[in-house]
Amino acid sequence: MVKDNIKAEIRNLNFFYGTNHVLKNINLSIIEKKVTSLIGPSGCGKTTFLRCFNRMHDLYPHNRYEGEIILLPENINIISNQIDPIEVRMRISMVFQKPNPFPKTIFENVAYGMRVRGVNKKNVLSEIVEKSLKGAALWDEVKDRIDKPAFDLSGGQQQRLCIARALATNPEILLFDEPTSALDPIATSKIEELIVELKNNVTIIIVTHNMQQAARVSEYTAFMYLGEIIEYGKTERIFTTPSEKLTEDYITGRFG
Repeated sequence: MVKDNIKAEIRNLNFFYGTNHVLKNINLSIIEKKVTSLIGPSGCGKTTFLRCFNRMHDLYPHNRYEGEIILLPENINIISNQIDPIEVRMRISMVFQKPNPFPKTIFENVAYGMRVRGVNKKNVLSEIVEKSLKGAALWDEVKDRIDKPAFDLSGGQQQRLCIARALATNPEILLFDEPTSALDPIATSKIEELIVELKNNVTIIIVTHNMQQAARVSEYTAFMYLGEIIEYGKTERIFTTPSEKLTEDYITGRFG
């Protein structure tokens, strides 16, 4: 792997909910402007791992990180106490399992992150909102009702709105936590196409239970089990010739 291609380096990452040791000694490189899938059975730590990247665990007491997640090229450890979690969340955006638009207009949903950053000029916000909605392949569907409530949109449109909201802060990494599990096949296909397109500009990490989805959208795949990374590599290799028996058993449906 070329060092320049690495966007984030995870080194000896451990995570604890209170005394519960959930993530165990994770070492992994996230490749820039590629899609990395995290797969594994329910409860194996995929979402917990994903949420370390934008410090979501800081929102709850008694959670503890050990180790490092180094963001390159600046070489900063984003889970260090010295780093402001709000700034981390601007640089590393997240799209959740179920669409979660705010009870605001379509425009204000997308503008939200920039307003938090202190950007309030209407013309600047309008430009960012339009660019973000285009980036989420939603602009043509909503440009004539930008001041209407976000809840008027369909489920698939709401999820693309959440992607637009995530894009508005111009993140370096975009996290997806099972972004299509609540959507129908047509909406799912649109989101998958979007993910493939978005990686031209942003590094993407996706948690998915859907093995076919991981195979379709990602270049790299990490298989997790009981809080550990069992195997990591190019998606094609992981799915065709896994080197670990556990990985093979999971992929062929023998457990999980």
